Amino acid sequence: MRHLLLSRLLLRRGSNPTASHPLPLRALSSAPSPASSDTDLRKYAGYALLLLGCGAATYYSFPFPADALHKKAVPFKYAPLPEDLHAVSNWSATHEVHARVLLQPDSLPALEDALATAHKERRKLRPLGSGLSPNGIGLSRAGMVSLALMDKVLDVDVKKKTVTVQAGIRVAELVDALREHGLTLQNFASIREQQVGGFIQVGAHGTGARLPPVDEQVISMKLVTPAKGTIELSKEKDPELFYLARCGLGGLGVVAEVTLQCVERHQLVEHTFVSNADEVKKNHKKWLSENKHIKYLWIPYTDTVVVVQCNPPSKWRSPKLTSKYGRDEALQHVRNLYRESLKKYRTETESNDPEIDTLSFTELRDKLLALDPLDKDHVMEVNKAEAEYWKKSEGYRMGWSDEILGFDCGGQQWVSENCFPTGSLAKPSMKDLDYVEKLLQLIEKDDIPAPAPIEQRWTAHSKSPMSPASSSEEDDVFSWVGVIMYLPTSDARQRKEITEEFFNYRSLAQSLWDDYSAYEHWAKIEVPKDKDELAELQDRLRKRFPVDAYNKARMELDPNKVLSNAKLEKLFPVLEPVK
Repeated sequence: MRHLLLSRLLLRRGSNPTASHPLPLRALSSAPSPASSDTDLRKYAGYALLLLGCGAATYYSFPFPADALHKKAVPFKYAPLPEDLHAVSNWSATHEVHARVLLQPDSLPALEDALATAHKERRKLRPLGSGLSPNGIGLSRAGMVSLALMDKVLDVDVKKKTVTVQAGIRVAELVDALREHGLTLQNFASIREQQVGGFIQVGAHGTGARLPPVDEQVISMKLVTPAKGTIELSKEKDPELFYLARCGLGGLGVVAEVTLQCVERHQLVEHTFVSNADEVKKNHKKWLSENKHIKYLWIPYTDTVVVVQCNPPSKWRSPKLTSKYGRDEALQHVRNLYRESLKKYRTETESNDPEIDTLSFTELRDKLLALDPLDKDHVMEVNKAEAEYWKKSEGYRMGWSDEILGFDCGGQQWVSENCFPTGSLAKPSMKDLDYVEKLLQLIEKDDIPAPAPIEQRWTAHSKSPMSPASSSEEDDVFSWVGVIMYLPTSDARQRKEITEEFFNYRSLAQSLWDDYSAYEHWAKIEVPKDKDELAELQDRLRKRFPVDAYNKARMELDPNKVLSNAKLEKLFPVLEPVK
């Protein structure tokens, strides 16, 4: 940008002398005066600068060639970056770093050696999972270590229903490996592409008021630390550090191996139906208590709440396992809206594209939103189409738990999700519904172009003190509410505008957090740029989490902050020497 501004400045300077000082009549005489010579000199100097400016402007505004994607522009040349520079971004491409070091050890000794060397040389080596976190919590431009090559199943104990794995294994791969042993995990997040190490470290969760977040499935772990090497942790071996490290955000050590408590592989019947706010209020206590898994998908600017309940087949009395409408019928209204919108925003030719009929619902939603993602009226129409889609998708389906509990979240997106207590199953506070009701009111009052859904899920408590659902009360239930804005375009300007609007939306939700003791999911919390806002966030975190104990453990296990990054340093500053 500086070079482009310089070019424009040169253009202005090159043209002004001749424009503001026309040649006098005496310049036509055969004996030029000193004044005319000076004028000519300024004129030709201006032409030279004009030519130079045009050349520079053209050079820097022209798209980079394919082989220059990892090069940096400097005046009049490309300065190549080191060949071993690694460009790493999270899944939604909302956060990206160019790291000079990205190690992928393939064994525990190799990982131990990498951390010991980094500790000795005081180099950063931040543990990186599969990069799914919307806030890029695992990224560090100074250096990262990925356990992608440490992805083996080490042991399966069918009798105890446990599995020991290397932490780089993905959840989907683990589930596939457990299948032949008749086992599975007790709960899942919306997707299954996380590495197990990252899955437990950020407090990931599924849904079910009697089911805790996934860190509660951890029985023991091997934690590789920069200062103290490999430490084996469990309830019996250093329980205090064990519970702290289960949701340790990668700041206490690199989780190398994990033993998880499993359950028998089982099927679930999923019942999806459309309700409204009044009906949800009437039935919420009953639904929350009676269903093994439940979630609500609230659709802004409509009175539609999609309810998804999942239970073992034995709970149902011969449910009709087919929907009233077929897939094409359910999608027809969305397709029609897309075709009509194309006529409005683009051309009728595009609206007749037969490929439209092959797209899934989330693909159609992304394409619809991409036409005008920040126009509230357009987003409202898309939300209404989504409500219609779910009405025609009501019904039952049965499948294995890992298949049923998955959810197509759509394309790239910004997400903010928070967690707050909502009483117990015996005595629900109903704050979970109050929160969403107020949020929807704020959305409409401020004309936020909020797409669907606002996803609401529940978990039981966690004994991990750094978990957003941490509690010492056995019966406590926590609600998790996520707001979203999609990034359905690769256009940098449009993505920037969506990002700005998303943070307006998030700020609106944030105005409710103190009243509900709500705290953001560690994989979705964003660090404020404003110093006062950052100080306020730091104070809030200290009120909820044992920050001093966490920092003390960090300083003991990683005194050179090898595993840290800017995000952790800003969220958990050491305010005074930790003793």
